[in-house]
Amino acid sequence: MRAWIDVAVLAKTRNSKGRFAVHATAGLPFLLEEGDEVAFVPPQTDVPRNGVVSAVRLLDDSSADVEFEGIQDAGIARQMVGMHCLIKRDLVDDSVFESAAGAWEGWAVVDEKEGELGFVSDLIENPAQDLLEVERPDGSTVLVPVVEEIVRSVDVKSATVYVNLPQGLLDL
Repeated sequence: MRAWIDVAVLAKTRNSKGRFAVHATAGLPFLLEEGDEVAFVPPQTDVPRNGVVSAVRLLDDSSADVEFEGIQDAGIARQMVGMHCLIKRDLVDDSVFESAAGAWEGWAVVDEKEGELGFVSDLIENPAQDLLEVERPDGSTVLVPVVEEIVRSVDVKSATVYVNLPQGLLDL
């Protein structure tokens, strides 16, 4: 069982002080609450990798305006748009996990040079970095590190992860 679960995506900024329009992922109800510790993925060099929810104003069952402690710079907030919010799995009632299991599973993975690589079959959490397990069309799998240098963007609407794989990664 994973220690963290993907529950939301930062859809857009709402003001110059770091407030975001946030949408639930994978058909989940909106789960973020004040005081929740959040990990932001994919990680980026010049923006926070984690935060604490300081305010939530629900808009409907699956979206809200959310503020995070310490994110007060509009430039940093704009860089975070598109990042996903992970929360500790033990903070959420087990019944939610039935619908949330594998929230990234099935997402297409497209490389800048190789084109479509396959589909995410799992998100493997490691202390150094998370890894996307990608099932290739031939049935083999490749592990893609979820780091800024490799994961270039995430398109929530099309459920696609765009990557730039280093030379030789597909040969491992």
